[in-house]
Amino acid sequence: VVPDWVGEILSPSTARDDRVIKMPVYARYGVSYLWLVDPLARSLEAFALEQGRWAVVGLYGDQAEANIPPFQEIALQLAELWAEV
Repeated sequence: VVPDWVGEILSPSTARDDRVIKMPVYARYGVSYLWLVDPLARSLEAFALEQGRWAVVGLYGDQAEANIPPFQEIALQLAELWAEV
């Protein structure tokens, strides 16, 4: 069973593998959405799979709220992600 969405929390030691190794694997298996969350940079990169390739949905930072696919029905409070960093 392939998930519709994957979220990866980046760290300095794994960020390269998450981008270079895992992203193509997720695309190959048909994961529809991917988020890369970087707590140190306070950023969230959102991607959607389009015709077998990742398309950038958006890059989000300390906005008060963000509606990000596939959970666009929910207003996410991104500042809460970084509260403990």
